[in-house]
Amino acid sequence: MTAFGGLMWLIFTAILVLAVVAFVLAAIAREDAYRAADKQNKMFWLIILGVTVAVNLLAPYLFLQLAGLVATIVFFVDVRPALRQVSGGGRGRRGGSSSDGPYGPYNGGR
Repeated sequence: MTAFGGLMWLIFTAILVLAVVAFVLAAIAREDAYRAADKQNKMFWLIILGVTVAVNLLAPYLFLQLAGLVATIVFFVDVRPALRQVSGGGRGRRGGSSSDGPYGPYNGGR
């Protein structure tokens, strides 16, 4: 039974780390990016993700942790990419273009 307990501890720790990372990323994003991406406002996501972190730390009930995990996954899969796109994240921020390959611009074999 100790192996199962160790596995569950590892899973719960991973869920907590994901929630903390999502909370930090939500906190450092600009408020106007949420509006421009047509997502809920910044305070909404800070409250949802903050409650998720608190539940994972203080009340480790599986049902509540799974609900928080769903909210965290929604943030990573839906909200964060939209915020990055609106904020100019990804390749555009480093100065590259859409035709750049891993070793520089693609020139069509010329």
